[in-house]
Amino acid sequence: MGLKAVLFDLDGTLLDTAPDFIVCVNRLRLDHGNPPLPDESIRSNVSNGARALTRLASGLDDGNPALEPLLCELLAHYREILGNHSTLFPGMADSLRWIEAQGLSWGIVTNKPSGFTFPLLANLALPFTPATVICPDHVSRSKPDPEPMLLACRQCGCEPAEAIYLGDHVRDIEAGRAAGMLTASCEWGYISPEEDIASWRADYRLATADGIIELVKKIL
Repeated sequence: MGLKAVLFDLDGTLLDTAPDFIVCVNRLRLDHGNPPLPDESIRSNVSNGARALTRLASGLDDGNPALEPLLCELLAHYREILGNHSTLFPGMADSLRWIEAQGLSWGIVTNKPSGFTFPLLANLALPFTPATVICPDHVSRSKPDPEPMLLACRQCGCEPAEAIYLGDHVRDIEAGRAAGMLTASCEWGYISPEEDIASWRADYRLATADGIIELVKKIL
């Protein structure tokens, strides 16, 4: 059917937001008298969400009642510095510029709540405007369910088979596949060294964002 839309996960795919989270996690640890964690141990957990980062910072399990207040503290720190240290990944600006020049739509499908996603995008003042931004509070079921992917395609005016989704987590690929889209795993993202990326069964694998243009050319 041809390609009409290129959709991205946000954290670890479109944007390098790990520097913000590294600051927040280590501030939370400092608040409670703990030494900072290595940057890489935080970076590899960013795509697992704020709760996972709170578990990492505290060493507590989900069932511990002390976890929820710490999660609120972490999010408060994040809200204070939202976007201060975040950037597009290298090669992403050129890729977005080229995608727009081809008349293709591009958009974002993320599990980051809209209360953080839209202020983050506003703070970064990107020179490109996405055709759609789908957050978990826009749908009843978030990734890996295909619902947000299908909504993004409707807002882009295309069928799922006319879109490709790029992400750095297995749930991104599962959501894209379940929606009937092409998928690409983004290996520059926040992926644990132990992760078997091949097991995600993405249609394509990208080592860097510089490869996006050639991939889209191949599909067009």
